[in-house]
Amino acid sequence: MNQAYEVKLDKFEGPLDLLLHLINQYEIDIYDIPVAVITEQYMNYIHTMQRLELNVASEYLVMAATLVAIKSEMLLPKPDIVEDTEEYMEDPRTELMERLIEYRKYKEAAEKLREREEDLNQVHTRPPSSFEELLNEPPTLTRGNISVYDMLHALGKMMERKKWKEPLETRISKAEISIEKRMDEIFEQVSRAKEGLLFYELFSVPSNSAIVVTFMALLELMKDNKVYCNQEKHFEALYVYHMEE
Repeated sequence: MNQAYEVKLDKFEGPLDLLLHLINQYEIDIYDIPVAVITEQYMNYIHTMQRLELNVASEYLVMAATLVAIKSEMLLPKPDIVEDTEEYMEDPRTELMERLIEYRKYKEAAEKLREREEDLNQVHTRPPSSFEELLNEPPTLTRGNISVYDMLHALGKMMERKKWKEPLETRISKAEISIEKRMDEIFEQVSRAKEGLLFYELFSVPSNSAIVVTFMALLELMKDNKVYCNQEKHFEALYVYHMEE
């Protein structure tokens, strides 16, 4: 019997994290958020996740409804306010702005604690040793500058560019390929591309199962530090590189 192909992702940190990502990406003033723009971009991410049948947490949908409500309220005509009254029309974005600012503070604090933890992990007490043999070793590569949201954005743009419109193949009789096998294939493909592989070249089959398995396999390879992704500037092409030993 055919069954829906559905997966759950634990890579997403929540709707505030996605909004903060969009604010940084579009260089938006957090104190003057253009709700129409941010709502459109936010919904693009949600629609991409839904098209891939990724399990979208309810908190993302609640935030989507909140953004639409704020957008609608801001489109309503403003009543005339008499100058000699103390009547004040509160900006409907205020609560969201305050939540984002508070979230950003905690996120920055968490990042500083993580960096401090990494620094402390490098501290060891031991007798003096010679490290001359290490001086000529190449520096260790990092995972790159790409977040899961950047990858999701690139995936959505690719589907739009390739005209993979609804309906994609959304029901399958069995899994065509396991994530583990797809990881091996991607790793081999990326390893052969010495100058990096364009992100969209990994997605050659326009079916939900193939797209989701490839996306999950790529995330797992990045998690295992076997590949990494880079993007020179926002909205430019995303490349996947082999992580050298």
